[in-house]
Amino acid sequence: MSRFRSGGIYVENFMKVAELNPSSRSVNTKVHVIRKDPEREVVSRKDGSTYRVAEALVGDSSGCILMTLWNEDIDLVHEGENYEIINGYVSVFRESMRLNSGRNGQLEKIDEEVQANQQNNLSEKRVESRFRPRRDFTGKKGYGKRRY
Repeated sequence: MSRFRSGGIYVENFMKVAELNPSSRSVNTKVHVIRKDPEREVVSRKDGSTYRVAEALVGDSSGCILMTLWNEDIDLVHEGENYEIINGYVSVFRESMRLNSGRNGQLEKIDEEVQANQQNNLSEKRVESRFRPRRDFTGKKGYGKRRY
């Protein structure tokens, strides 16, 4: 399915949630919000800034996945509503896949009805992160031997 959206953005190839994998990028999908967890605050390791973060379980007829919501997106998303995610991506956090709208993505409420399949939860399947530590930091004097 493809169409023009407001702002002149051409959207093509809406994916089903079950098609997502840890390396999915430029994700366009339509989801139903099953549940939204309470927000919490996190502090950036880079600059000490404080951010709001929450997770929502979202899905379509093929399955569901946890979606990470940051700052103003938390206030936009409500349980029981349907949304279109444009240019999202999948990340791995604590060995679990997460859907993100990201800085360049868009999250928009839609009137279209989306049914969520909770039987196939992609976030419950353990996956290995693409990023692995290059060094073992457990040695007494700092850096340990490299492991390959």
